[in-house]
Amino acid sequence: MSTLRFQMVGEAIRRKALDVKAPANHVSEYYGINVFSGDKMRKYLSSKVCEALEETMRDGKPLSREIADSVAAGMKQWAMDMGATHYTHWFQPLTGGTAEKHDAFVEYDGRGGMIEEFSGKLLIQQEPDASSFPSGGIRNTFEARGYSAWDATSPAFVVDTTLCIPTIFISYTGESLDYKVPLLKALEAVNKAAVEVCRLFDPKVNKVHSYLGWEQEYFLVDEGLWAARPDLMLTGRTLMGHESAKNQQLEDHYFGTIPTRVMAFMKDLEYECYKLGIPVKTRHNEVAPNQFEVAPIFEETNLANDHNLLLMSVMRKVARRHSFRVLLHEKPFKGINGSGKHNNWSLGTDTGINLLAPGKTAGENLQFIAFVVNVMMAVHKHNGLLKAAISSATNAHRLGANEAPPAIISIFLGSQLSEILDRIEQTDCEKAIEVGSKTGYKMNGINHIPELFIDNTDRNRTSPFAFTGNRFEFRAVGSSANCAGA
Repeated sequence: MSTLRFQMVGEAIRRKALDVKAPANHVSEYYGINVFSGDKMRKYLSSKVCEALEETMRDGKPLSREIADSVAAGMKQWAMDMGATHYTHWFQPLTGGTAEKHDAFVEYDGRGGMIEEFSGKLLIQQEPDASSFPSGGIRNTFEARGYSAWDATSPAFVVDTTLCIPTIFISYTGESLDYKVPLLKALEAVNKAAVEVCRLFDPKVNKVHSYLGWEQEYFLVDEGLWAARPDLMLTGRTLMGHESAKNQQLEDHYFGTIPTRVMAFMKDLEYECYKLGIPVKTRHNEVAPNQFEVAPIFEETNLANDHNLLLMSVMRKVARRHSFRVLLHEKPFKGINGSGKHNNWSLGTDTGINLLAPGKTAGENLQFIAFVVNVMMAVHKHNGLLKAAISSATNAHRLGANEAPPAIISIFLGSQLSEILDRIEQTDCEKAIEVGSKTGYKMNGINHIPELFIDNTDRNRTSPFAFTGNRFEFRAVGSSANCAGA
């Protein structure tokens, strides 16, 4: 394609981008409209059924088949009112992405016609073709059947004309064939162990939740330029050519305005995310040319992980509408930063206490220090497992240069917390549990600038597992990865 042709196409795309407008109404008016939760559940389910389902979503209590039938009937009616014609068990096989098999809401009515039907049995359990998935030798060929089972703690949602039901995926003999089963088991193990510790401080604690806030980095490439590169089309990264004359020497992409076309894409992406209940909050340029980031408000870890996988699928579709292609490869271009997905992780009790944040009393600070020390010991013991959790051929290209080299999984705590642990080591425990507040900083010579507060946790960008005030940030996770592994 000639240079003139590229310029004409680019100008047409820019004009089209200017015409894209965000919805006029407030986000609160359409947030979660495609998700079967909250007011939708109360509208389509009886109070008894709704209460049972909310207990399952909140506390993990099992649902009876009778309740499941009622939930399925209400969920089907809601989905059909939303324009859905099919349903699918939405699961996370060991490919890093998601998979689905669609079935229509139809059965014979016995009189030569069709009737829309969806039972609790179909909601709870389905059978994908597990023989098509790699077994790793864990099952015989005559045991190739696999099952997907409803994960009621993550709400169902509608995409296009399909009701998507989040599920686990296991083999005929019960082995995990996905990322969700190990994640749910890990969350329950952490809950059980953490509650025992919490009750030493507060007997009223019954549950400890794990929370995750991911940061999704990605590259956007003009679709015409992408089509001219067979290496990008086939592998998601460049395999030929030479480095750009202007890489990121001045970091001027990060410290610049968001391009008009990209802003139009971001607005469209946010709108689609809000409809699906994904609480995206942050958007900005990243350091490499044509690199950007989107990040949400933190959520319960299982739901946050589902939302991240859903976002990666949605952003690919939205990018096509704006004549872009999204690259989630960890190192698509030589000589510039690759894309990661920082995982900000914390623990909180059902009584509203963040276990990884300093408290207001000596007792709360002692509990905080106890959990920080336990996390540190866990990282020390299981650093090999953490390395394995983020290891991939694509992520190996990214790590070790600009950020978070994973050869040693180190923890950076910041100066104040390091001093506290030093005092504990010196047996000065009474003084050690005093956690100071942030230090104020006043700009000299500019009186109207308000006082700034300096974090006690310094920003060490080479630590793959850093304490950042009220959470730990695992920086070594790759941009295309399923967060559940980490």
